[in-house]
Amino acid sequence: MAKLKLDLHDIYNRGHRIDDELERVIREAVERRIKTVEIIPGKGSGQLKKRVIRFLDQKRIKQLYHRVEKDSKNWGRLFVHFRH
Repeated sequence: MAKLKLDLHDIYNRGHRIDDELERVIREAVERRIKTVEIIPGKGSGQLKKRVIRFLDQKRIKQLYHRVEKDSKNWGRLFVHFRH
């Protein structure tokens, strides 16, 4: 099963890059008909994870995917599932 992975550890302090990368990985998943995108905001203070969830909650983005799953074993990780 094809899956995309986006690790935000490297760009966590570059605000505009975060949205750009999230946008890119969601678009790529749609174009390539990928079923799952793994996003790793990391554990930290939880601010980055909140930002990722806010991004995913935007109406124009939300219509592109099926659901978001929070990893129960690793709270520094999210899965975005697509139904193509």
